[in-house]
Amino acid sequence: MNLNLLGMATWQIVMLVVLGVLVLAFAIILVILPVKIWFIALVSGSHISMGRLIGMKLRKINVKQIVDAYIKAKKAGLTVDIVELETHDMAGGNVEKVVDALISAHSAKIALSIDSAKAIDLAGRDVLGAVKDSVTPKVIETGTIAAIAKDGIELKVKARVTVKANIQRIVGGAGEETIIARVGEGIVTTVGSAEVYEVVLENPDLISKTVLSKGLDVGTAYEILSIDIADIDVGNNVGAKLAMDEADAEKIMSQAKAEERRAMAEANEQEMRARKEEMRAMYIAAEAEVPKAMANAIKDGKIGVMDYYRMQNLISDTAMRNALASGDSNKKKSDY
Repeated sequence: MNLNLLGMATWQIVMLVVLGVLVLAFAIILVILPVKIWFIALVSGSHISMGRLIGMKLRKINVKQIVDAYIKAKKAGLTVDIVELETHDMAGGNVEKVVDALISAHSAKIALSIDSAKAIDLAGRDVLGAVKDSVTPKVIETGTIAAIAKDGIELKVKARVTVKANIQRIVGGAGEETIIARVGEGIVTTVGSAEVYEVVLENPDLISKTVLSKGLDVGTAYEILSIDIADIDVGNNVGAKLAMDEADAEKIMSQAKAEERRAMAEANEQEMRARKEEMRAMYIAAEAEVPKAMANAIKDGKIGVMDYYRMQNLISDTAMRNALASGDSNKKKSDY
């Protein structure tokens, strides 16, 4: 009896141990293997093999994100291979955004392949935003652009550019900055070609028509739908300011030339004064030689003493006549 009871107890213990091992093994399987994700995919009608899920987990891929995106794509009626989503995630792409973009494009009947969507995403562009911009156009504001008409009047123009993204040109196409720069260039050209600024003020649509005719969206990721002039103001009279600056510059140049001529005249005057003093010194030196020459002539017997006195009388008489003539001249001037 005791042996039977002991045998039964041993059997129960063995069963409990086996059951515990099975439960533990099942728990380990649930933790290690993505059974829950596999079951969710199976129930959703998007069957994925367990081997594929285990391989994704071993490659340290976010299995849940990939499977959720795959299920979402299948539910939307897209033909997507989970391998493509897996490789895109391994390349550093955003699988969720790619799938959302594909679903939005499919709903809007926009031709967008998964390869194009992945390329746009890997290029660093917002593929979902690009699809939304293709469906709903966006408005780009240029800010204030200053342009000058031919009459020298400055105009300050603000424009709003309505664009639609072109999915086929997203990769390799220029962005919003290029659109703004080209529109600004077109505004400056249009205003600059106007003879008077009033023409532009009276016909602001002239700017829109001229800019649109230039095909500014070539090579960009957008198609320009319209260009609307939001505001246009009259700025400074740049032409008059330039004329004033030119007149001031010419005045400064004329003053500089006049100063140069004055300096040259002063230099010439100083030179003539120096020359006069030099001649005066030479004259005094020559006068000093006259007595010597007279003494030598008397000594050599070339002239006599009486000749000398007659010469002195002649000199005195000439000096007196000059003095009298000078006095008469001054008297006449005083009479006047």
